[in-house]
Amino acid sequence: MDINHPDAPNRIEVTYRDLPHGRMRARTAGRPVPGVPEVVLVQGMAVSDYLLPALAGLAKWTRAHLVDLPGLAGSGDPPHELDVPQYGASVAEWLDAADLGPVIVAGHSSGTQVAAQAAAQRPDAAVALVLASPTVDPIGRSVVRLLLRWRLDARHEPGDLSHSHRPEWLRAGPRRLAHIVRAHLDDHLEDILPEIAVPVLVLRGREDRLLTEAWARELARKARDGRFVDVPGAHTFVWPHPDAWSEPIRRLVA
Repeated sequence: MDINHPDAPNRIEVTYRDLPHGRMRARTAGRPVPGVPEVVLVQGMAVSDYLLPALAGLAKWTRAHLVDLPGLAGSGDPPHELDVPQYGASVAEWLDAADLGPVIVAGHSSGTQVAAQAAAQRPDAAVALVLASPTVDPIGRSVVRLLLRWRLDARHEPGDLSHSHRPEWLRAGPRRLAHIVRAHLDDHLEDILPEIAVPVLVLRGREDRLLTEAWARELARKARDGRFVDVPGAHTFVWPHPDAWSEPIRRLVA
């Protein structure tokens, strides 16, 4: 593990599972705690390493797993390019294979769309759904507008964040990155939330320029049992503030 962050986990377990949508890597930290659900975390848009410090924060009170989607980060290639429901199916397949019992399914950024699909497809596998910096806000639902909002948000992100992202962006390549952007623009998170029966926690960084507070609160209202919490930082608040989501998630399932 080559990540320059003071809160990166000291010990992680790496596993690979061969599943219908491709080989999937998962990195696990922490130990199971009786009576406390484990957390399964879905990566952001083509990048995963930046979530390791936040994984370590969750591992202080439960066992947590960071799952890489097929064709991205450390996972194998899928049989074909996937859309968001198919990415969700891959996470659902991973949950079936891991056999962890009901878990907290969490996603960051574009991972929120995938996490919501997985929770909808395997309702018995989730006790709660966490949407951290959810996408894609209607203010950015075109390639041009999304890139503009991303550039605005980058002004509020730590300078070392791109060093974590770059190797994984290179691994994905421009063609797959373009496909992923289009696939997530075509998927509307608010449409699936009313189908999800478990509690939903929406987290937004106060300086986030990709996500408005109004839309984040609307997502919480659309859920059957939703709540909204604001946290310090911009869209990728989990990098400079890796513990920021730990306590809200813990309270959600307390």
